[in-house]
Amino acid sequence: MEPTMTSLLHGSPSLGTPAPERRRLPVLPRAAAFWLVAGTTAILLAASSAPSPLYPVYQAEFGFNALTLTAIFSVYVLALLVSLLTVGRLSDFLGRRPVLAAALVVEAAAMAVFLGAHGVAALFAARVVQGLATGAAVGVVGAYLLDLQPDDGSRLGSLVNGAAATGGLGLGTIGSGVLIQYAPQPTRLIFVILTAAFAVLAAATAVLPETVTRTPGAVAALRPKVSVPAPARSAFLRAAPVLISTWMLGGLILSVGGSLLATVFGERDHAVTGLVLGALAASSALASVLLRRHTPERMQREGTLLLLLGTILLVAAVATSSLSVFVAAAVVAGVGWGPAYLGAFRMVSQLAAPHERAALISAIYVVSYLAFSIPALVAGVSITTQGLRGTSLVYGVVVALVVAGTLVYEARSRRRPVAA
Repeated sequence: MEPTMTSLLHGSPSLGTPAPERRRLPVLPRAAAFWLVAGTTAILLAASSAPSPLYPVYQAEFGFNALTLTAIFSVYVLALLVSLLTVGRLSDFLGRRPVLAAALVVEAAAMAVFLGAHGVAALFAARVVQGLATGAAVGVVGAYLLDLQPDDGSRLGSLVNGAAATGGLGLGTIGSGVLIQYAPQPTRLIFVILTAAFAVLAAATAVLPETVTRTPGAVAALRPKVSVPAPARSAFLRAAPVLISTWMLGGLILSVGGSLLATVFGERDHAVTGLVLGALAASSALASVLLRRHTPERMQREGTLLLLLGTILLVAAVATSSLSVFVAAAVVAGVGWGPAYLGAFRMVSQLAAPHERAALISAIYVVSYLAFSIPALVAGVSITTQGLRGTSLVYGVVVALVVAGTLVYEARSRRRPVAA
């Protein structure tokens, strides 16, 4: 008797050959999974900063002005925010693993668009797709790190989340700058590497342990909403000025820093440009690790002081066209950025229940990335009329005032509690 379609699909009892059960992949131990997610975080942020040293190259190749440059930079952040506000909480309902896998696949697609870019429109498209993917991913990896961190009270999740993010930003600019200067196909090779990396990471999510039980409510979670749980609101208010001041400075350096180095300081070596731009983020990551045992309040206070000093040095460097002072400014500001951001992140993130973590971390990123993008876009508009040097000087003074105001706000908050 000929086998039926049903027997072919489900196994034929008459033939005694039941369909074999699908073997499940082994799941990584908790510690290994933690570090895989940490590496994913670093590569995500490296991809976000990799175009920074390339912007002057793209400007020369495609012939666009500073306003277009900062618009390309800012549209990425705006797309990221849209993603955070819609799918940022999705992993609390569908699970961490499927949302992260989907985000990494889209991230690989964005790198492929960069790889084939031959004009400004393609750069905008690549940054939009990348922003959507990164927005979906950063809330997941931040919550994942808190889920998987050791139960020893070390709060390793918040440390690694901050250090991997800033370290990744530094890795992206440094690696991109070196490849532009010394490797063939400078506007292509970095994206070949990143496309392959995201494809591998997407496949690797199959062996990550799932830390969230799937629950109803995923569709409702897509409605834009920034959620700060009640126990975390007071700490979030204290942390907001720190988040704003740190990321404002980062937005300036990573958007027009390459053009600043070429125009104001006369630096034409792309490897040096990548190293200088990466110094801010790399020193931030290093300082976070070295000062990790300090209390969050102390890290935030001392980091903000160093950020103020670094910003003042930045203004002095631009005013005097001193590259050495600019490098010192980037390092000092970075040493302040890391502990200040980590202290703020720790104070807030530990106050959320597991099912609230992705939403809270998304809220932290919303504040950070608004400060990262909007002032940079305003600077791009100003550059067209006031010039790069004049705009950078004003921007630096504004950041210094915001940082100084943050210190005053922190001092007053220590004397009297902030209402939730």
